[in-house]
Amino acid sequence: MWFQRIIAGLLPLTIAGVAVALYLNFRINNQLQTVKTFTEGYVFAEAVAACEKSSSSTPFKWNGGTTTRVIGLNSVKLDKYNMVASYTLFADGVFCDFDPIKKKANIGSNFLERE
Repeated sequence: MWFQRIIAGLLPLTIAGVAVALYLNFRINNQLQTVKTFTEGYVFAEAVAACEKSSSSTPFKWNGGTTTRVIGLNSVKLDKYNMVASYTLFADGVFCDFDPIKKKANIGSNFLERE
């Protein structure tokens, strides 16, 4: 009888704990999405300007391009302490990776092989 009462008491607590965890996960994911969207909007103008000014054998033309896409803000964790951020744009078959920290653009480069 005691065992049944203990289980009956722990079951609602477990269900409430899982519900709270799911709610907090939902709230944190929404806040992170908001921060990411704000950061992408903040970096966009700088990325376009740097990509158009960057010297390359393949010109990058965002303004006046026929097909333009924003790939978005990406990051690669190189090791335990280093992470590389990149904002990628695509215009007329040419990729441009913009580093928001260094304010440097690489045109037609592979994201994983950057410095």
